[in-house]
Amino acid sequence: MSKFILPNTLRELRFHLSQTGEASIPLRKFLTANYPALKTQLNYKLPILVRESYGIPPSITARFEKGKEIKNNVEGLDEKGIEGIFKDLLKN
Repeated sequence: MSKFILPNTLRELRFHLSQTGEASIPLRKFLTANYPALKTQLNYKLPILVRESYGIPPSITARFEKGKEIKNNVEGLDEKGIEGIFKDLLKN
């Protein structure tokens, strides 16, 4: 059982981070630990996009039905903080 409950209305997840930025280290660790579980939870049907760009602040964006998007900046958070933000994001 996964520790994340993905709603049926979720259509896409996007993770934006810097390849070398110090602020993106916790998000990279979060993705390394949780990406396989997220992909297999819905039999690889949910698009999970990891976008890397030099110098951008780390953020997580969720796109739901009817084009609703929610973006959360996770700069300055540790892995546990990112997990909490991610769980709150999935409740919308």
